[in-house]
Amino acid sequence: MLSKKTKYGLKALSYLAKQEPNVPILISVISESENISKKFLESILLTLKKSGILSSKKGKGGGYYLIKNPTEIKISTVIRLLEGPIAMLPCVSLNYYKKCDDCTSEERCSLNILMAEVRDSTLKILENKTLADFHCGTDY
Repeated sequence: MLSKKTKYGLKALSYLAKQEPNVPILISVISESENISKKFLESILLTLKKSGILSSKKGKGGGYYLIKNPTEIKISTVIRLLEGPIAMLPCVSLNYYKKCDDCTSEERCSLNILMAEVRDSTLKILENKTLADFHCGTDY
């Protein structure tokens, strides 16, 4: 399951994607519109800013805005930034690989084989969906 951090991050990015390009939006506006705690949202947006998806402007007329086109922001990238690995087991993760302590042979492990298939199917969808494809309404 996705964490609230990832869910809220996707909601906030979807909201920003629907706004006029390069026009900063106040955190309070996003928070109220998407029903997200302002304090929690600040942390999420800071992470997305550090990753190069968002930028911000301080002062009057300030706020956050997308610095990448929504068509360039893969949903898989956002999930990895906010959630971590997409794979359900570390031994099948493409970006966060770690050998399982209890496994003697990944090649013969039926769980590894199944979870690699799950990972591949999930990635096939998430790698081919961008923020431009992601239309979040207000009912979740």
